[in-house]
Amino acid sequence: MQPYFPFMNTEAKRNMLVTSALPNANGAIHLGHLLEHIQTDIWVRFQRMRGHDCISVCADDTHGTAIMLKADEQEITPEELIKTINREHQEDFQDFHINYDNYYTTHSDENRFFAEQIYNRCRDAGMIAVRAVKQLFDPERNLFLADRYIIGACPKCKTEGQYGDNCEACGATYDATDLIDPKSAISGAEPIEKESDHYFFTLSKFQDFLSEWTRSGTLQEQVANKLAEWLKAGLKDWDISRDAPYFGFEIPDAPGKYFYVWLDAPIGYMASLKNLCDWTEGLEFDDYWKKDSQREVHHFIGKDIVNFHALFWPAMLRCAEYRTPTAVHVHGFTTFDGLKMSKSRGTFINARTYLQHLNPEYLRYYYAAKLKGVDDLDVNLTDFPQRVNSDLVGKVVNIASRCAGFINKGFAGLLADVPTSTDLIGDMVAAGDSIADFYEQCEYSKAIRTIMNLADRANQYIDEYKPWILVREQGNEKEVQEVCSNGINMFRLLITYLKPVLPNMATESEKFLNVESLTWDNRSALLVGHRINKFKPLMTRIETSQVDAMIEASREKPEAAAADPVNEVAEIEYDDFAKVDLRVARIVKAELVEGADRLLKLTLDIGSETRSVFAGIKAAYAPKDIEGKLTVMVANLKARQMKFGVSEGMVLAAGPGGKEIWLLQADEGAEPGMKVT
Repeated sequence: MQPYFPFMNTEAKRNMLVTSALPNANGAIHLGHLLEHIQTDIWVRFQRMRGHDCISVCADDTHGTAIMLKADEQEITPEELIKTINREHQEDFQDFHINYDNYYTTHSDENRFFAEQIYNRCRDAGMIAVRAVKQLFDPERNLFLADRYIIGACPKCKTEGQYGDNCEACGATYDATDLIDPKSAISGAEPIEKESDHYFFTLSKFQDFLSEWTRSGTLQEQVANKLAEWLKAGLKDWDISRDAPYFGFEIPDAPGKYFYVWLDAPIGYMASLKNLCDWTEGLEFDDYWKKDSQREVHHFIGKDIVNFHALFWPAMLRCAEYRTPTAVHVHGFTTFDGLKMSKSRGTFINARTYLQHLNPEYLRYYYAAKLKGVDDLDVNLTDFPQRVNSDLVGKVVNIASRCAGFINKGFAGLLADVPTSTDLIGDMVAAGDSIADFYEQCEYSKAIRTIMNLADRANQYIDEYKPWILVREQGNEKEVQEVCSNGINMFRLLITYLKPVLPNMATESEKFLNVESLTWDNRSALLVGHRINKFKPLMTRIETSQVDAMIEASREKPEAAAADPVNEVAEIEYDDFAKVDLRVARIVKAELVEGADRLLKLTLDIGSETRSVFAGIKAAYAPKDIEGKLTVMVANLKARQMKFGVSEGMVLAAGPGGKEIWLLQADEGAEPGMKVT
């Protein structure tokens, strides 16, 4: 096997496309997601500091049954759901200083084009097969059930509540049809077995190609070894289709059949770049993805999706006559105090919850300090604040704060005017080569360990010369200035090496040092006869109370509290409430909404016009019981596009839900359109 990775030794300027695995659009970004996206962002920033051209793209993974069901649950369209989630995801990443050149969506024209093109090329090459398969089917919701939507008792250990592919209690794997007393997790109905034609990509025909490709230096050795086990067992053809109803792209020559989400998800990397090329002058899609491209494509992923990125994806790319990835960088799972993320323990922490309590660069640093290849990363919530406080505040920032005080006070901010290089500074400059190698290989923990060893030596140097004692004696001014100037130059080197990890702290340090952007190549140029600015605190300590508050805010609330969330609702001003325009409305017509579990469509007369409003009152009222009744509606609520149509307002109702919902009714003497105060 060639060294991982063979391209790292080149001194030439490199052109790279870098991607992170696509977050699913059915939920918020959490600290597990952030491990990968922070890892990717650090690598991209490092490459740019080295002078390479590096484009970074990502997107939301928007297709599949889970998206469709969540949209149904919220009674909105899948398109509306994914649009909202996409905006939230982008805000979370930006606030963690994770900057993508383009953050897109798989539900796009570009993604549809490439998905169909790749499929058509594979089909024309004879690599698509059609076979009948038997699946479990939900007779109430009229859809085929993926394994995750089937629950029953394990056929081996009899533990109840297990999913349709493996048992979390005993570890057994099985087919969903083997479950004891299976139930649909969606409706609770007993699923039935049903046959359907499915489309397969004949992955088995790429056995020889993948055996060679996975050993070409594209993967870490541990990953290649794991894939070798699967290859030895023999590859099975890959089911790339799903039956309607399904939110995604319909297969061109197969009505009612849709591309499986994992077919078009990695194609999202191509679509996001194509979208970026369309509005960026001088950027060409083919330069990166054509078959003979010499540019680099790097994927950052978790080890749970290696089979998709290192088997299915390269095989389909080769079949469709596109280039394969230069490297797939694989990381491990994130745990908290040795356990999986847990809502009950408060360790299932969303990005936004973290940001409400802590500086994002604390987490960026902690992840970098512990990231080591494919190994799992454990967040120890006691070690987390101690590590950040000790390393960043107690070691790195401490150097700048100690030395800047003497330089600003005694020398008007002016550093020594002659080179005062020491052996230590020379060692620190030279260490940049090994630190760069660690960043390149994604061995961030080794890079951080090396940087902190240098910080220890820098603090020892200052302690040895003790400028706070020298300054008390007459005639030592020159030595004080030289020692503290050396300290400032050491700090500058440390911040240079930490800049990919701590971009905001690096920016503030550049302002303090009064320098242009720090790069890897200019690290050997000492600041001499240079005036620095007044020092301002660059990072504050983490208080244990902040971590405790974050955990408490993430802890799953008891059901009783969730049923009565009044105290959790943000207060509004009287002026906010006064904006609500309440009007009497007559329910001219009420009708059922096909496909909706809770909605009635109401046609409301408000005097000057009629409005269509969707109301979640189906369980409480039959349409004929409320037609002709007077109710109260919010007349100035912005129209909202829902899955079943546009809702042009809101009727007022109260109650805990289900059958216990009561519409607010107006007196019969009231007139439609009358203002309610």
